[in-house]
Amino acid sequence: MDERRIGSLRFTIDFSQPLYEQILSQMRSLIAKGEIDVGEKIPSVREMAHELKINPNTVMHAYQELERDGLTEKRRGQGTFVTNSVTQIRHFKERLALDYTREFLLSMRNLGFRPDEIEAYLEKLTREKGGL
Repeated sequence: MDERRIGSLRFTIDFSQPLYEQILSQMRSLIAKGEIDVGEKIPSVREMAHELKINPNTVMHAYQELERDGLTEKRRGQGTFVTNSVTQIRHFKERLALDYTREFLLSMRNLGFRPDEIEAYLEKLTREKGGL
C-alpha cells in the first residue's frame, strides 16, 4: 500500500486492487465525512492522476461516477466542485450507511447468527473501550 497526499487530502493506494474503485470509494468517504467541504473545488483530473501516478482516464472515470452520485458538479472553465447541496450529501451518506449495514447483517446471517445474537455483539462492542 502506498499513501499519497494531494493538498490536504490523503489517499491510500493499493496497486493490487482496482484503482478506479479505490479513488471513488475514498472520495465518497471524504465528501460524506465532510473532509472535503460543501462547494469546495476538488483536484483536477490531471492533478490527481499526476500526484497518484496513475492514468488520467482512471481518475476521470471515478469523477464521472461522483457526478452521477450527485456529489460533485462540473463548472465550465472552473473545474469540479463538491455539490452545494448539504441535503444531497446527507442522503448519499444515509444510503451508504444502509448499504454497509445490509452487508454486515448479511455476513453475520451467513455465519449463522440470529438477529438477537447480532444485537448482543453490537452492544458488547459499544460497551468495550476502543471497541469502535
